[in-house]
Amino acid sequence: MSTPARPEPAGAPALERRIGPLQATAINMTQMCGIGPFVTIPAMVATIGGPEAMFGWIVGAILALADGLIWAELGAALPGAGGTYVYLREAFQYRTGRLMPFLFVWSAVLFIPLIMSTGIIGLVQYLGYLIPGVTSSSGNTALGKIIGVGITLVIMAALFRRIGQIGKLTTVLFVVMLVAVLSTIVAAFSHFSGAQAFDYTPGAFGSGGTFWAGLGAGLIIAIYDYLGYNTTAYLGAEMRDPGRTIPRSIVFSILGIMGLYFLLQIGVLGSLPIDQVKNATSVASAVLEQAWGSTAARVITVLIVIAAIGSVFAGLLGGSRVPYEAARDKVFLPAFARLHPRLHLPTAGVLTMGVITIIGSLFTLTTIINAAVATLVVIQSLAQVAAIVVLRRRQPNLPRPYRQWLYPVPTVIALAGWVYVYVSSTWLSIGLSLGWIAIGCIAFAIYAKAEHTWPFGPKEITEAFAVDDRRGVSSPEPS
Repeated sequence: MSTPARPEPAGAPALERRIGPLQATAINMTQMCGIGPFVTIPAMVATIGGPEAMFGWIVGAILALADGLIWAELGAALPGAGGTYVYLREAFQYRTGRLMPFLFVWSAVLFIPLIMSTGIIGLVQYLGYLIPGVTSSSGNTALGKIIGVGITLVIMAALFRRIGQIGKLTTVLFVVMLVAVLSTIVAAFSHFSGAQAFDYTPGAFGSGGTFWAGLGAGLIIAIYDYLGYNTTAYLGAEMRDPGRTIPRSIVFSILGIMGLYFLLQIGVLGSLPIDQVKNATSVASAVLEQAWGSTAARVITVLIVIAAIGSVFAGLLGGSRVPYEAARDKVFLPAFARLHPRLHLPTAGVLTMGVITIIGSLFTLTTIINAAVATLVVIQSLAQVAAIVVLRRRQPNLPRPYRQWLYPVPTVIALAGWVYVYVSSTWLSIGLSLGWIAIGCIAFAIYAKAEHTWPFGPKEITEAFAVDDRRGVSSPEPS
């Protein structure tokens, strides 16, 4: 069964294409950096065993860039709200109907805000440097968790504005992030010891060495810190000239953040003793205090907290668009399809993901990272590897303003990398991710039965973005 592309009701609120290249790159980089490296550098060093941890960021960047080139082609060709939801809907409709996009939304409503909750957990750790009693040796205290909830509510309130205003606000937050990171790097290199930074553990790179033993767990940390390079793809319906803006924002943000992370890691290793790095809860503040004193450390720590707020802000901005697009297709709850009548934003998506972020912020950082990354890999990353291959075969006439460089090499690298990341997760995280997807399959069966769609009815195949070369119009493929 074929259906035409979904018409928009006359006079209905619509997303606005207001985000340009600079703002798009700022959104990605703000979401990528945030609090991530400031709280995970100690974990990376402890996991891999020593200064050789710096190479964990390079391996993570290679995987992020390979996967980013998948996002770049899909985002440029299918610039709709919701990112992966659109890609899986278009690629898998031929065999499994709405199953894959449903499972993605089912999972994304959980893993996107969980990843954002790590930003809240991390920024509260840095507030502990400024406010006594916010943190303890075992993690954030009750006071810290209350503060985290309050900050999340403020971020949710800040999202209730037009996308043009949000783009400008994100650019400001991006500048704050750059100042915080670059200040920490400069402070670290002002008291830098090359002998200390490159004092690798003996035999670390040999067969069975500490680097290889810890790389799997370290790669989970690294890829968590790089996540966010795809935020503009979630906002595809709000990008100006998405065919150029989305690919450039993805590639530029990955390369830029890779450079910052690598310099930050080397600088920290060269300015603080390795044992202090492994056990630090606010490692950047320690570096800054040693180099410039406590006053400067407190000022930059405030900027780090603001950068973390910007990261959560950008993540919830993009993530809230996922259930919106699915609900418009009648694949998710109808409430998520409604836009704010004046601000033109998906109200239910913002509120729901904000609430889940609050809940996630009450747990420990490593628990949330493992659970979120495992769920993301199995239903998003691996599925998109298949989607780019399927779409090249099924929709050869799909306009592709950007085609993946050296295809299929980056796709194969991404596939191998994501499989390695998944099997390196904790057994609990793997079990939870598979269990969540199994429950999603049951939920889909109930939904499909009620909607009389596959496997309880015909498939609805709509190539919403394809163009017939002869007529220059959308051309749905008959089933």
